[in-house]
Amino acid sequence: MSRVVLVTGAASGIGLGLAEHFLGAGDRVVAFDRDAEGLGKLARKGRDGTLVTVIGDVGAAADVEACVAEAERRLGPVDLLINNAGTTGGPKATTVHETSVADLDLVLSVNIRGPFLMCRRVLPSMAARGRGIIVNIASVAGLVAFPGRAAYSVTKGAIIQLTRSITVDYGRHGIRAVSLCPGMIDTPLTHWRLSDPALREEVLARIPQRAIGSIADVVAAVKFLASDEAAYFNGGAVPMDGGYLAI
Repeated sequence: MSRVVLVTGAASGIGLGLAEHFLGAGDRVVAFDRDAEGLGKLARKGRDGTLVTVIGDVGAAADVEACVAEAERRLGPVDLLINNAGTTGGPKATTVHETSVADLDLVLSVNIRGPFLMCRRVLPSMAARGRGIIVNIASVAGLVAFPGRAAYSVTKGAIIQLTRSITVDYGRHGIRAVSLCPGMIDTPLTHWRLSDPALREEVLARIPQRAIGSIADVVAAVKFLASDEAAYFNGGAVPMDGGYLAI
């Protein structure tokens, strides 16, 4: 049965891979992002009645409201929400005392305010219908702190707690929420590091599997977590990291 799937950060990287997968699976997809050019390229891959692209800031309440309202008007209520949009804050968002208030506010807005606003908007409809799935793309940085990435680690820990809170408060309404915690994934945002042989080796040295994850790996994990086969996955933080957390 076709579902309405809302993906944030859908113009590139993992979000684009997720949007393309669910479109290919026959679902109706709402792609939300600030990147108008990227969304335009994605829009050419959809058909009438299967894809809605919405430009906006996930941390802005008015933009979130407009996105979900447009989804409901054109496709129907959201069945699966994937909170994928995220940022590290850039090279200046490092240790606590070196991270400016502006950089902190950006990371908080995208990584936790955005998912909170999206969940807040779709949960009443899901609860009224007695079903719904939320997959929050967290990180292993939410389970162990990444050195020099204080704000990022804080927000990824917070989204894991947001997931747990949703399960505790809405599980009885037939709603599932799961945090997926990827390790190092080769995306446009990480390619600068992974394309440098020395930096890539530094990353691989911390991963027992000696491999970097791919966008396809994340898509496969979300596909499973959003499926009926994962019906008893609720409230958990699921690592996929090549063994990074085992060290």
